[in-house]
Amino acid sequence: MWSRRQGRLRPTVCGVEELRRRRREQEAGVGGRGSAGAYSALRKARREQQLVSKRLLREDAPEEAGEGCVAAILGEAEVQQFLRQAQRGAEEKEREGALVSLRRGLQHPETQQTFIQLEGSMRTLVGLLTSNQALLQLEAARCLHELSHSEQSTIAEACLPATSYLLTYLSGHSSDFISPHVAVLEALGYALSQLLQAKEAPEKIIPSSILASTLPQHMLQMLQPGPKLNPGVAVEFAWCLHYIICSQVSNPLLIGHGALSTLGLLLLDLAGAVQRTEDAGLELLACPVLRCLSNLLTEAAVETVGGQMQLRDERVVAALFILLQFFFQKQPSLLPEGLWLLNNLTANSPSFCTSLLSLDLIEPLLQLLPVSNVVSVMVLTVLCNVAEKGPAYCQRLWPGPLLPALLHTLAFSDTEVVGQSLELLHLLFLYQPEAVQVFLQQSGLQALERHQEEAQLQDRVYALRQTALQG
Repeated sequence: MWSRRQGRLRPTVCGVEELRRRRREQEAGVGGRGSAGAYSALRKARREQQLVSKRLLREDAPEEAGEGCVAAILGEAEVQQFLRQAQRGAEEKEREGALVSLRRGLQHPETQQTFIQLEGSMRTLVGLLTSNQALLQLEAARCLHELSHSEQSTIAEACLPATSYLLTYLSGHSSDFISPHVAVLEALGYALSQLLQAKEAPEKIIPSSILASTLPQHMLQMLQPGPKLNPGVAVEFAWCLHYIICSQVSNPLLIGHGALSTLGLLLLDLAGAVQRTEDAGLELLACPVLRCLSNLLTEAAVETVGGQMQLRDERVVAALFILLQFFFQKQPSLLPEGLWLLNNLTANSPSFCTSLLSLDLIEPLLQLLPVSNVVSVMVLTVLCNVAEKGPAYCQRLWPGPLLPALLHTLAFSDTEVVGQSLELLHLLFLYQPEAVQVFLQQSGLQALERHQEEAQLQDRVYALRQTALQG
């Protein structure tokens, strides 16, 4: 998940301009801004069970899947032998078998260390990857794939020289980026996504090797909805795109290439797909797509290149709510992903706030409040985005289920949830004065009293109480 927002509300009395300033600070923290901690959290999230795609290609041979079949650790002589056979075997079957044995051995950290310490081993593997024999390409890609799983920095560094060859291979295909060997592309996509998480990536890989090539356009082409979209390949390269965006090396370039438009169309396509099928694997692609969109929307370049105009469409909001309902029923842990996007859409856009109101989506949004404290804070933040836009928006929020929901959240023990509820009440009292009387009639003061001794909340509680009594 993204790094948490910085600059939470401070316990001071303030007007609407101060609230706006605070909210801009909050939004600036959205999106995993490239810190080491954020990268670590992202890698951990990717490995959580609900986000594991079918990317580990170990289901190839029946005998390998048998019980008790454990690949042996390979010594230096065995690694050398398998590399030699893979290069110079008399028959393709022999060469392929040697790579299969090597790949199985590379599932062990000990064999990985042996492999990278052998001079020329990575060069040999890359040579096989760029051969014109599909089966050898696939097994070489799988060997690189095994190496990319390693948590050891020495392994990652040894894989770095292979990056330029990966890019050459990937960029060398047709303009439609279609390869008959989908499994190769999927394995390469995963390996590349692992390399893009290396600490050297923002300085050494992304600027000169990726953004200076045509690969970003190829990635976006692979994410275009339509009959050519391969879900497995799309998942891997959506993650690649996500890590490129998180590096913040040159996100305006991606926006200029139409990344927002492509990802927005894919979001619509995913929403249609969850309505047509019960396939639980759809969230594997939805997750990186939501993250890419959310992070790109924090860029100032969105406005300068007209990027946000590409997403000013009620269909985007409707599609996002279809996905939120899907997550609510099938994968609640992904609700924060969709809500971060909704927050970034509504933060600076009255038109998206209008869409929320005109599509009657406030009540479905409030129904997500009980899921968790994290979800509650995000829901309340989105509602603050709407209320902040002024009296006309608060009038459409009121009356309705909003006040009962806020009185309920004031009973929470989580200070972030209560704090965000107080901000929303402040905006309602400011722009919709009649809300004050209803608040008093429904025992609102008693709800505030629960928090008047909490250090992080007491100033805001006092200010809101005074506003209510004077109103």
